[in-house]
Amino acid sequence: MATPLTITPAKRHDGTSLLTLAGEIDLSNSEQLARALEQAPGAVLVDLTAVEYLDSAGLNVLFTHADRLELIAPSLLRPILTVSGLADLSTVHAPPEAGPAT
Repeated sequence: MATPLTITPAKRHDGTSLLTLAGEIDLSNSEQLARALEQAPGAVLVDLTAVEYLDSAGLNVLFTHADRLELIAPSLLRPILTVSGLADLSTVHAPPEAGPAT
């Protein structure tokens, strides 16, 4: 059974491709991520803020496109990106701080 992964493509105001991911990235859905990255032209900002799990299959896909990726990663994923070496190949940003609820 495939693990749920939602990929929402968009364009930023500067024309950069944006892929917002939510769920888990593993062997069962890494091809879905690969297709989305292959379809996104040029530099791509990948928002991993809502990703709860990332395995080696997902990392492999990100490594394949590392030279054109910027990643937004929550604290849960940043150690994985650092230890794997992906953070040395792609820029990794922390998610913007959520402001106080009003």
